[in-house]
Parts: sequence; structure tokens; C-alpha cells
Amino acid sequence: MAQHFLHSAAARSLSPAKVMRMSDRGAENVFLRLRWPQTDGKPVCPRCGCDICYDCRRSDTQPRWRCKACRGDFSVTSGTLFAWHKLPLKTYLMGIAVFCNEVKGKSMLAFCRDLDVQYKTAFVLAHKLREAMASSTKGSHIGGEGRKAEIDGAYFGGHVRPENLAVDRIDRRLIENQSDKRQVVVVMRERGGSTLAQVFRAEADAAATIRLRITKGTTVHADESPAWNALHAAFAMQRINHQDGYSVDGACTNGAESYFSRLRRGELGHHHHISGPYLVRYAQEAAWREDLRRASNGEQAYGIVGLAMRCRPSVDFSGYWQRAHAA
Repeated sequence: MAQHFLHSAAARSLSPAKVMRMSDRGAENVFLRLRWPQTDGKPVCPRCGCDICYDCRRSDTQPRWRCKACRGDFSVTSGTLFAWHKLPLKTYLMGIAVFCNEVKGKSMLAFCRDLDVQYKTAFVLAHKLREAMASSTKGSHIGGEGRKAEIDGAYFGGHVRPENLAVDRIDRRLIENQSDKRQVVVVMRERGGSTLAQVFRAEADAAATIRLRITKGTTVHADESPAWNALHAAFAMQRINHQDGYSVDGACTNGAESYFSRLRRGELGHHHHISGPYLVRYAQEAAWREDLRRASNGEQAYGIVGLAMRCRPSVDFSGYWQRAHAA
């Protein structure tokens, strides 16, 4: 029997042990090459674009350069998602490698122990990595003429704790007995292509976004939820009733269900509770992991570093004055 890719040596191209064997300069070179790939890691001023920059590193600080044109100082993370960082770059690379090794998400308690940092430090770093993951599909579209896409929705959050006595319990499936914090994650997944995820209050609210993100001419597969009835005018629809089977007459949403399996197992096994404002971040992380499930962990880690180096400083996960500066 053929060996699964994830069991092969090709899937293990970067490990925490390999990062630990790197020198500080070696870790810096990784960030340099991914920040400025056009110049093979040679610094370019992020303010004016001048490529004549002088090394002004102090012996006890992170690498810094001074631009000949504007005379401004900058570092490899200036103007990026890791701007104003305090931890060494080697620690960030270690954190990214550890974060990518998990296939269904990373527990923040385990993450802070792996990096020997506070819980809130690990929490903010992980959300910055999720922000970098989400940037890979920002504004993108899926599908096209002759292509197929699947859509589906699943509800997360808003857990209502059952009463102790059975006679006092209510049917938590009914809308009137559910928490107002419950939200639906709607996934749009092209077969053989990308996965897009977004959060809404109800499935019916996703119709406009689906029409925007899925290209016309795409054949859309969906279940029998009435929320998708409004899409018949925009797409060629193939509907399936899962009470009849997983795949009937060529219609199926197995790709979307695979995504929800990953997200649900991450919620139950690692995160345990996902707060409403952060649900979209976790949904986008699961989409990124699902799309790159056959990529090596080194390709995933270096890909996140490259995305983070192209992102602007985070507005949501920065300090007060940093947030104002980034905005």
C-alpha cells in the first residue's frame, strides 16, 4: 500500500529541533529572505523604497538599518504584522513551526508552555498568525466556468448548559431556547481549489457574500437548507438531502463537511470555547489548514512568515498607541 504523504519524510521539512539548532543570525536570515525576496534578503527601506541601507545594529539589539535617502531607521519587522515585537526572531520562528505542526489547531495553554511565555502573549501571537493566514484569501474568488464549489453552514458557540434534573431540561435545538451568541460559519469550497470561510448570524445572511465570492458559471453544490434557495438565480445548483445519502446523483458536500470536521475537532479538542468576536479567525485558520493539508510543515511555516511580512501591523492585536499608529 502506498505511503500517505503525512507519514513521509517530505512532510517533515522543518521541526522545532531544527529551529533550535539555528543561530540567531540564521533565524534573522529566514525573515530577511521572506521579507525582501526580490533582493534575496537585502534590506529595502519600507518608507521610501531606497535599496541603499546601512547596518546600524547595536551589539545587544535586534538588526537595524538606516536608509541613505530618508535617513530613517528600520528593522526587518518594521511596518509588518510583527512590528514592535519584543521576543527574539528565533522565538517567533519557533512559535510558527510549533503552530503549524498541529493539524486541527493549537491549544494556547500548550503554546505558552512550549514558548515559555505568558498565556496572553501566546494568545496574541496565535491571533496574529491567524490574521496572516486569512490574508492569503483576502478579496479572492473561487470557481469559474465549468468548475464546482460546495457551500454549507454549521453553528458554533452560544452553549446553553443543561439543567441538573431531566424534568427541568429544555430542547436546546429550538431557536427560542438557544443563546443569542450562537453564530453560523459558512464555508465556500472549490473542488481542487481554495476554501473561504465567513461568519454570519444566520445562513440566509450569507447569500450576498456567496454571490460575491463565487464566480458566475460555477456549479454550486448545497444541502436542502432553505437558506440556499435564493442562490438558484445566480448559479447552477445541485442540491442534496443528507437523509438520502452523502452523495446522490453526483451532488455532495463532502468537501465542506471535511472542513467542518477539522474546525469542530479543533474546538472540542484544543480550544474548548471560542468567543464570538474571534470565531471568524478560527474559521479562517481551519480553512488555511484544510487547503495546505498536503504541504510540508516547512512550506507552511515559511508561508506564514512570508504572509506576516507582507501584512500591515495588526489593529486588533496591538497596544493602545500602536493600534492608533497602525490605523
